[in-house]
Amino acid sequence: MIKGGNRLTLLENGAAYFPELIAALDGARREIHLETYIFAADATGLAVADALMRAARRGVVTRLLLDGFGSRALGQGLLDGLRSAGVEVLVFRPDIGMGLRRKRLRRMHRKLAVVDARVGFVGGINILDDLHGRHLSTPRRDYAARVEGPLVADMHAAAQRLWRLVTWSRLGLRRGEDAWLKPRVEAVGTQRGTFLTRDNLRRRRSIETAYLHAIHRARRDILIANAYFMPGVRFRHALIDAARRGVRVRLLMQGHSDHPFYQTAARALYRHFLENGLEVYEYHATELHAKAAVVDGQWATVGSSNIDPLSLLLAREANLVVHDPGFAGELQASLEGALDSGAHRIHRRAWSRIPWYARFASWLAYGLIRGAMGLAGYAQGWDRPPRRWGQGGKHADHSGPA
Repeated sequence: MIKGGNRLTLLENGAAYFPELIAALDGARREIHLETYIFAADATGLAVADALMRAARRGVVTRLLLDGFGSRALGQGLLDGLRSAGVEVLVFRPDIGMGLRRKRLRRMHRKLAVVDARVGFVGGINILDDLHGRHLSTPRRDYAARVEGPLVADMHAAAQRLWRLVTWSRLGLRRGEDAWLKPRVEAVGTQRGTFLTRDNLRRRRSIETAYLHAIHRARRDILIANAYFMPGVRFRHALIDAARRGVRVRLLMQGHSDHPFYQTAARALYRHFLENGLEVYEYHATELHAKAAVVDGQWATVGSSNIDPLSLLLAREANLVVHDPGFAGELQASLEGALDSGAHRIHRRAWSRIPWYARFASWLAYGLIRGAMGLAGYAQGWDRPPRRWGQGGKHADHSGPA
């Protein structure tokens, strides 16, 4: 449901996000809830941990929900310190295990914070330093949003649902139903938006459906920046249909990736995109971790959801969808800056001349990922085999060798 009366602030990179988050944590009076996929014990992570501990020590109910896979490297010492200070810490699916079992693949990928049920944060930024990583000399590019107004009630409700779900799955832990604040819902601004979550129950397609509705309604311009972009058939066809009716469709993806195998697989789709009128760019200035899009300068989204089978079919995700030209324009200007200053455009003719072994590697990686999804029982929900690798025709799927 679209709700008006909000004040929404775009936050680019950790340099903008973490000071706002820590200030909100330090200003908390009654309740903090923080969810993150990765919590790293670097300088940024320790600063956030210190703010959480300060809040708990002054009597604020402070909850931290971590993913058991994404935050598996977080040391027990820091966890013990958080708990000793009074922070309630829960881990989503701590038993990682091995293999391709569905439970292992269903991760908590959300990056969400709600403070005193009156201010929220949502986006793609994990709790780790902007320069955390082997290849980074400049900060990774990512986005989040600060939210005030009626949408915070939806964020608070989502946080409460997941916390209770994880709590109820742990024997011996108190449920704490009465400990949650009642959100403030009065209008504080003029911006309209929707807070969306993806889970494996009633909200399986909510984020993908929001994207598809915006793409189907597009008339001029679609700009998608997504770190792990491997869309299924419906999403690909929607983009191609938009391009065929004259919409400019631009895709900004990683040039430097922390998952090279996954990037190789994603490149298997490039020829398909290029032959159907889409513009493809790779961002090389630093690591692109964004999950953001703008349509016609009016519709925008930032969040945690990639456009790939893991995010759209398996993980718990959270995105903010904004219907506001000011917010959309600010995000578009930032993404346009990334295109102009740090991205390389992939041209159809040049891409067709890449070595055969590179095309084969892309095809093989893509096939392995699709095979893994099939073994986990999710292939039909994401993709179907192309009629023939490289076949032409309407909506032909050139998603084999790049």
